[in-house]
Amino acid sequence: MRIYAVGDIHGCLRQLEQMLKLIGQDSSGVKERCQLVFVGDYIDRGPDSKGVIDRLLSPMDGVTATYLLGNHEQALLDFLENPSAYRDWKYFGAHETLVSYGISPPRFDDDAGFAAARDQLRQSMPEKHIAFLRGLERWAVFGDYFFVHAGIRPGIPLDKQDKDDLIWIRDEFLESQADFGKVIVHGHTPADRPENKPNRIGIDTGAYATGRLTAVVLEGTERRFLQS
Repeated sequence: MRIYAVGDIHGCLRQLEQMLKLIGQDSSGVKERCQLVFVGDYIDRGPDSKGVIDRLLSPMDGVTATYLLGNHEQALLDFLENPSAYRDWKYFGAHETLVSYGISPPRFDDDAGFAAARDQLRQSMPEKHIAFLRGLERWAVFGDYFFVHAGIRPGIPLDKQDKDDLIWIRDEFLESQADFGKVIVHGHTPADRPENKPNRIGIDTGAYATGRLTAVVLEGTERRFLQS
């Protein structure tokens, strides 16, 4: 099997299209099964969250795809269930996502305004987008690799992890030198370049800010990277 794991996209449709083209070229003629894993944060911050989800719903030929939940998708889902969640979401990308769906973001801290924006978003979002978001997985395992959005809490078995840690954890995980049992492939915390460590591989290179979307290619013991 060859695995392509793609880092945080954050509404950057152009970089996603470039990455999928690179993956298509890289996997051309490969006899092994090719597995694509997206580690979450498809929306917010960048200019075209709606376009990104549309593109993710059009899978590549000959490649199986797994889509993981990021904290930004969870924030959108929370807003759909409870409009007051906008008070938190507005600080990390809600504005850009609402605009991409043709919704004017709330101008004031007002529950009625939040509810109106939520109702407009529900009407504007295609049902297949909502179903996609609600169907996102928290983690995936392929061979010696454990794929997750943010990371895991050291000292806790992989199958006992707290669901919020999987999409939110930072320092406790990033600073750990522990052997987690599998190599953790994650996004969530942006860095100037991919982080290739014995116990983890970080693939968030801040596409919305740097213009660089990163994927790691895993095959056997080989690790290499693609960037758009």
